[in-house]
Amino acid sequence: MHTLFVLLDKEFRQFLRNPFMPKMTIAFPVMIMLVMPWVTSMDVRHIGVAVVDRDHSETSRRLAQKIANSDYFTLFALSDDFRGQLRNLEAGNVDAILELPDGFERDLESGSPQHVSISANGVNAMKGSLGTQYLMQTLSLTLAELSAERGRPSPADRVAVQYRYNPTLEYRNYMIPALMIMLLVMMCGFLPALNLVGEKESGTIEQINVTPVSQFVFTLAKLIPYWLIGLAVLTVAMTIGWLVYGLVPVGSLGSIYLAAALFILVMSGFGVIAANCSSNMQQTMFGMFFFVMIFILMSGLLTPIQSMPQWAQRITYALPPRYFIDIMRAVYLKGATVANMWPCYAALAGFAIVFLSLIHISEPTRPY
Repeated sequence: MHTLFVLLDKEFRQFLRNPFMPKMTIAFPVMIMLVMPWVTSMDVRHIGVAVVDRDHSETSRRLAQKIANSDYFTLFALSDDFRGQLRNLEAGNVDAILELPDGFERDLESGSPQHVSISANGVNAMKGSLGTQYLMQTLSLTLAELSAERGRPSPADRVAVQYRYNPTLEYRNYMIPALMIMLLVMMCGFLPALNLVGEKESGTIEQINVTPVSQFVFTLAKLIPYWLIGLAVLTVAMTIGWLVYGLVPVGSLGSIYLAAALFILVMSGFGVIAANCSSNMQQTMFGMFFFVMIFILMSGLLTPIQSMPQWAQRITYALPPRYFIDIMRAVYLKGATVANMWPCYAALAGFAIVFLSLIHISEPTRPY
């Protein structure tokens, strides 16, 4: 035990003397939590819309005004020249054209409205698809308001939509819990691997090899500081999520920290294996970067796993971040408990056992 404390003291001293690591440990999570939720938003805004008004009625003007006042749209033009607006669509000046036919208000009053045409630019598939949906929703809500003002029932009155768990449909609420996980991947997987290979390149490993320090104690002393840093970074990230975005977990903090502890064991074991299998810093960085990119792209961080092809969905079962992301989002947004998410906790525990066991297989005759 005394040897472990001596080695821990050495690790903390090395960490604090490093001119880069303490600053990065503070700046990296702050930057990720303050910048990424804004720049990675999947909410589509500032959709350029041209309204071709052939009706020139109060209803058509009301629709154009609704579009102009929306946070999601930018009213590019209001005219009756469809061909001219089509040229703007082809040039990329507008993203969608809403065409209101002649007699639209009259036919709406008679109960047999004509079809409204929406032409969308499909080059940016996401903007075209979501922009069309937003435009259709704005059109439906405006017509429902007009029907209610004129004392006529509207089909929209019979449909009540309630968004549970994320009432405002903010993409940030979906993204922020996953960003905390990527911080742990970097702090508890990437950095320990680089630290171990750095010891190998600097020659201090050979000095340790001639001492009676066991492989287990040596490895444990290397990992404990990063375990503590990981938990501290997670706490800072959750605090930023609360103070800046008003996002607090609906479930218990204990559920989050239990999952975090298991995931930290998984990633630290993975990092040690990567260091054992590398002979220099370049190999470690390339290998870890490869897996980090897979974690980001295929663990459900940016896009739902259900939207992936079947073969990709099967691969995600072998990725530990998938389970931690599911836990974080369920606890944060739904208030899930350990009992609700026990398969994910069990999967993380299984990965931790496997990776920590593989450390000894990947080790040379002496540590690293």
